[in-house]
Amino acid sequence: MANFTAAEIKRLRELTGAGMMDCKKALEESDGVVDRAVEILRVKGAKDVGKRVQRTASNGLVTARLEGTREGILLEVNCETDFVAKTDGFRGLADGLVQTIADRKPAEVDALLAEQFVAPSSPPAPVRTVQEVVEATGASLGEKIEVRRFVRFDDGYVASYLHKSSPDLPPTVGVLVELDSERPDLAKDLAQHIAAMAPRYIRREDVPAETVEGERRIAEEAAREEGRPEQALPKIVEGRVNGFHKDFTLLEQAFVKDNKKTVKQLLEGAGVTVKRFARFKVGQA
Repeated sequence: MANFTAAEIKRLRELTGAGMMDCKKALEESDGVVDRAVEILRVKGAKDVGKRVQRTASNGLVTARLEGTREGILLEVNCETDFVAKTDGFRGLADGLVQTIADRKPAEVDALLAEQFVAPSSPPAPVRTVQEVVEATGASLGEKIEVRRFVRFDDGYVASYLHKSSPDLPPTVGVLVELDSERPDLAKDLAQHIAAMAPRYIRREDVPAETVEGERRIAEEAAREEGRPEQALPKIVEGRVNGFHKDFTLLEQAFVKDNKKTVKQLLEGAGVTVKRFARFKVGQA
């Protein structure tokens, strides 16, 4: 019998949205390996597993800053409760972090934590590293605070969009998009589309081969589980893999403001190319 704990059953439920007994059976079948249990539930048709699997438990905010139209920053900062997320102290920390990223231009989070913190207020604050300021803010607010991730784009026309899931909380979804030409209205539409539809890649060529193979394997196992005829499997598998691309590849998604055309058709009509994008949602990978 597989060895797994109640905590692992709970984690699998949070990841997939499946029922407790289904999660228990999947863990038994997978010998307690959670990632394999997720695949088993997908094969058996657990609702929304593919979209929920990236969830993590956290609160906080997403914020953005544009420097003109050629440079933009997107930042996620986490805390333990939404109560702290809406405090002035937590929001002020996020403002200072964005200012520090803009001024110091660190490459990644560890480098940012080692930088001297740039306070957005005056008079000048004592000289401290970002790590020290984060720890001090956490101590004053009584919660663990984490600088989760950030991106900085500076190689094209940059636009941002922030979305609030609740009017009394700071934004929890943020998008930064970079185009090869200056099209403010189109950039805004694309940023809102990305926020709503959560693509993971720009084009299907960007999807890692191992991800495609994983989707292909799950599609085949699911079709067999459904009792589909052997000779029909290749076509069914191909159709489901194409469905994955339509769900998660930006250019193949139906445009959210006009679902009769794809994002690719929208961009081709405008003569514009998306160079890159980032979408952060608090609590998701």
